[in-house]
Amino acid sequence: MSVTTVTPPPQPSQTQDATPPRNAFDRFFEISRRGSTVRREILAGLTTFATMAYIVVLNPLIIGTAPDKGGHLLGIAPVAGVTALVAAVMTILMGLIGKVPFGVATGLGLNAFVAYSVASRMSWPEAMGLVVIEGLLIAVLVITGFRQAVFQAIPRELKAAIAVGIGLFISLIGFVDGGLVRRIPDAANTTVPVQLGSDGTLHGWTSLVFVVGLLLTGVLVARKVRGGMLIGIIGTTVFAAIVNALAKPGPSVVNGKPNPTGWQLSVPTLPHPLFQAPDLHLVGHVSFGAFASVGVLTAILLVFTLVLSDFFDVMGTTVGLARQAGLATPKGDIPRLGRVLFVDGIAAAAGGGASASSATTYVESSSGIADGGRTGLTSVVTGVLFLAALLLTPLVQLVPSEAAGPALVIVGALMIRQVRDIDFSDLGVAIPAFLTMVLMPFTYSITDGIGAGFISWVAIRLVRGKGREIHPLMWGVTIVFVIYFGINVVKSLTGVS
Repeated sequence: MSVTTVTPPPQPSQTQDATPPRNAFDRFFEISRRGSTVRREILAGLTTFATMAYIVVLNPLIIGTAPDKGGHLLGIAPVAGVTALVAAVMTILMGLIGKVPFGVATGLGLNAFVAYSVASRMSWPEAMGLVVIEGLLIAVLVITGFRQAVFQAIPRELKAAIAVGIGLFISLIGFVDGGLVRRIPDAANTTVPVQLGSDGTLHGWTSLVFVVGLLLTGVLVARKVRGGMLIGIIGTTVFAAIVNALAKPGPSVVNGKPNPTGWQLSVPTLPHPLFQAPDLHLVGHVSFGAFASVGVLTAILLVFTLVLSDFFDVMGTTVGLARQAGLATPKGDIPRLGRVLFVDGIAAAAGGGASASSATTYVESSSGIADGGRTGLTSVVTGVLFLAALLLTPLVQLVPSEAAGPALVIVGALMIRQVRDIDFSDLGVAIPAFLTMVLMPFTYSITDGIGAGFISWVAIRLVRGKGREIHPLMWGVTIVFVIYFGINVVKSLTGVS
């Protein structure tokens, strides 16, 4: 979808006769062909970076502070450096090779799995070695054409549901990061898992910053202001800095005690120093000794889980982003899909090789697409900004999640419009689509939503006597998802802990 404007995106068939390329640069990135401009692509790249930059702060807090089996830590500063480096290199490659406006960085969810389920059983180098193997396996699946074949086998309605589910998912991320949606403490003895604010109401200056940012960004986008997303983020960040200077809300945790009205992730203050040489000593700090230290079967199961999570998370993200950017054909196919998925697989391996955890295509790329990004130039700009972030890592912390979160919520509102492509009058379509959409935010996992959609789609058609209509690959992938959801049963039967 074309969002700076809030009109439906131009489909490829509509852009074939667009303005002829002005020069070789234009021809390479297909800027005119896709109905864009250099200025718009640069602006979109800035917006994508603004909404992705938090990973340079958040990933070190997850990966850098989790001890491995031996109690060793990677450290916050080194992880921040390699996180920015991997995001820079792989996002630029996505723009040059895939020629799509997709940003690439360490995958949230996957990094938590690596930190708490993999590294806890082995050393950090061994854990990252498994991540490298996972990425290489995915790249092989792309080269053989298997990954693309699976993609083509997905029904059009499920592709639309995946896009809508991602919209709901990133909206939830925005609300959580902004502090408006919070977990209710277990001590509350309630069956309601979340609530509005820290006590069911909105109070505190940080909540005001998020609400102001949401209204500002929403108005700018609704009025079709070019660069509305970026203006909203910058404007809200400035407002947050002023609020912090005057009201001093403080961080969300002070001396180990929760501060409900504090900033959720980073405090919007100018860091000192602004420039700092990156610590990249973790690059290449990997080992493939996990098969010996934890056993072959355990290592294989861990790699299998990583592959499944990355495989389908990226597939879902790619579907949603391509549809939003108007790059998908009327049948839902995506040009250069093989290249996009190959770069993503290499990014996973590169993330492991740099000890930044598996890197993947980011749903936050939708914010840049929403600001008009349609070509790989958007990704190149985003990647160059991540290179700058290597020296300006402290400055990235100036943007609080309360300022970036509103952009994610607005993007979710834009993506959910694709629900119009789903025929809800047919329950055989409606139920799998519904499960796909709601389970992504409810389980905080794109993979779980896709898996539920696949399994229910096949099951309903089988019961209806329409098993022959199901693509063979849909059968195969559905069986894999059944194994994925029942992995703990497999472990108990095989005696693997």
